[in-house]
Amino acid sequence: MSARRLTKVLLFLALFVGSLIGLARATAIRWWRVPNDDPYLEASVAPTLSGGDLIILWRLSKPTFGDLVLCPEPKAPGRSVIGRVLGTSGDRVQVEGIHVRVNGQAMRDESECREPTFTVTDPSSKVEVEQKCDRENLSGRVHQRGNIPGGREVSPVTLEADREQGILVSDNRLFPYDSRDFGPVDLPSCKETVIFRLVSAKGFGDVATRLSIVW
Repeated sequence: MSARRLTKVLLFLALFVGSLIGLARATAIRWWRVPNDDPYLEASVAPTLSGGDLIILWRLSKPTFGDLVLCPEPKAPGRSVIGRVLGTSGDRVQVEGIHVRVNGQAMRDESECREPTFTVTDPSSKVEVEQKCDRENLSGRVHQRGNIPGGREVSPVTLEADREQGILVSDNRLFPYDSRDFGPVDLPSCKETVIFRLVSAKGFGDVATRLSIVW
């Protein structure tokens, strides 16, 4: 194949791929960077995500139980929150420490994460805190969870959803920013589900987190 013909083929492929990406972005996906200037949001999404992560959001289907979703904060217009949908209309969600019950059924604990600990900045004191990372089983969907160090207590909270509402719970159970702070969310406003991380805040050289599925 001549160099001229090869150039034409590569150009065509680039245009074709670009068109597919453009169509997908217009209808099905959006990429979004997790803010690194909102310490409460940044702490709440650890260890699953970090501030500065570039993620892909899915827009074509409604979020379901266990999905990690992006929603507008009900009490702060213009601000976004990220949490897991653990209750929908009529559900009763109880959060006590790291543990969650949905309509009386406890979500199961799993094994440690591949990296058993992680460090997060306390959004109030700005002090670095080391947390244990373990995994939680949400009716067959397993995700990472930030545990609570010994000696720390978190008061139990019971949340109830009504109408087309949902209960969001943060993956970081020590530093949550979820329905315990702002109450139930209107589910129709939660149009996007976190599905993929393109690259972390550390850049493409961070092999452990780049191009990874987010559960």
